[in-house]
Amino acid sequence: MILERLKPETALTIKKYGYFIYLLPLLLPAFSYYLAHETGFHTFFAFLPMMVVYIVVPVFDLILGKDPVNPEEDQVPGMNQEAFYRWLTLSCLPLYFICIFSSGYLLLNWPELSLLGQIGFVLSLGVVGGIIAINVGHELIHKNTKLEQISGGLLLALVSYAGFKVEHVYGHHVHVSTPEDASSSRFNQSLYQFLPNAYVHNFLNAWKLQKNRLAKKGKGLLSMGNELIWYYLFSAAVSVLLGVFFELVGGEFWIGVGVFFLQSFIAFTLLEIINYIEHYGLHRRKMSNGKYERVTPEHSWNSNYFLTNMFLFQLQRHSDHHAYAARRYQVLRHHEDSPQLPFGYATMFMIALFPPLWKAIMNPRVEAYYQDEGQQLVSQ
Repeated sequence: MILERLKPETALTIKKYGYFIYLLPLLLPAFSYYLAHETGFHTFFAFLPMMVVYIVVPVFDLILGKDPVNPEEDQVPGMNQEAFYRWLTLSCLPLYFICIFSSGYLLLNWPELSLLGQIGFVLSLGVVGGIIAINVGHELIHKNTKLEQISGGLLLALVSYAGFKVEHVYGHHVHVSTPEDASSSRFNQSLYQFLPNAYVHNFLNAWKLQKNRLAKKGKGLLSMGNELIWYYLFSAAVSVLLGVFFELVGGEFWIGVGVFFLQSFIAFTLLEIINYIEHYGLHRRKMSNGKYERVTPEHSWNSNYFLTNMFLFQLQRHSDHHAYAARRYQVLRHHEDSPQLPFGYATMFMIALFPPLWKAIMNPRVEAYYQDEGQQLVSQ
C-alpha cells in the first residue's frame, strides 16, 4: 500500500501532523448544515458525519493501507515529552463543548430539516461524541497528570458516561478477557446480547468500585471525595445549560435536554460496541493457582489501518494499550503476533450490527487463533 513505501522517519512525521484530522469530525455538523443549504438535500446531509465515519473512512483505509511504522524505543522518551501530543487531546474538551452548543444552534436554525433529518443530525452528533469525548476521554483517564485525569473525566461527562473513568481503569483493565468483565464479549455472543449487560453492569460496577476505593480511605460513597458525583452533576448541569440555550434561541428547554442525553446515549453505545469488537471471543487462561494469566497483547484484537488510527488516536492498537495501559497514544505499537481484525474499527462496527455476518467472519478467526483450545471458548 501507499504508506508502506515511505521511510520510517517520514511516516512518523506524517503521523504526527496527521492527528489534526481529529478536527474533521468536530467540523462535520457545520459542514452538514452548509452543504444542505447549498444543495437543498437537507435530510441527506444531516447524516453527513455518519457517512464520513462509516463509508468514507473505511474506503480510504483500504486505499492508504496499514500504518507502516512503530516508534523505535530510543524515540519513545522524546515523543512522550512532546507537549504537542498532549495538547491535541486536551483541546478536545473545550472543542466538544463548543460542538454540542453550536450543533444545537444549527439544529434550531434549520427549519427545512425533516423529523428524520433532525434525528439523523443528533445521531451524527453522538457519533462525533464517540470519537472525541469517549475516545479521547479514554486516552486521558489513563494518564497520571491531574489535568489530563480531570479533563478525561469531564469529556466523559459530556456524554453522560463518567462511570467509565472508574470502571474502565479499575474493572475492565483488571478483568479483561475473563468472565468477570462485562466489557469483554464472549465467543458466539451477539452484539444485542452483549449491550444490555454492558450498560447495566458497567454503571453499577463503577459505583461498587468507587465505594470500595473510598472505604479504604475511610470515606463514604456519598462523601465529597466521590468523583462520580461531581462528574454526573456536571453532566446534569450541561444538560440544563443546553436546555436554557435552546430556550434562549427560540427552541424548547426539554428538547435541548433531550438532545444532550440522546447524543450521550449514541456516544456511549458506540463505546460499548467498540468494546464488543476489541475482545470478542478472546480469553485469559486460568492458571493452577486459580488466577488468570497476566494481560498480554494476545488478549485484544488489533487493527492497524492508518486513517482510522489517526482518527482515533491509535485506539486500534489496542493490544499494546492493554498490555501497557499507561503508554501514550503516540508511541503505541502494532503487534503482528496479536489477533488481527480483518478491517478497521468503522467497518467492523457495521459488521457487528448483523450478528450472522459477524459470526461468519469472526468465529473462524477466533477458532483458528486458539486452534486446539476450542473447548475453552465460552459460548453464550
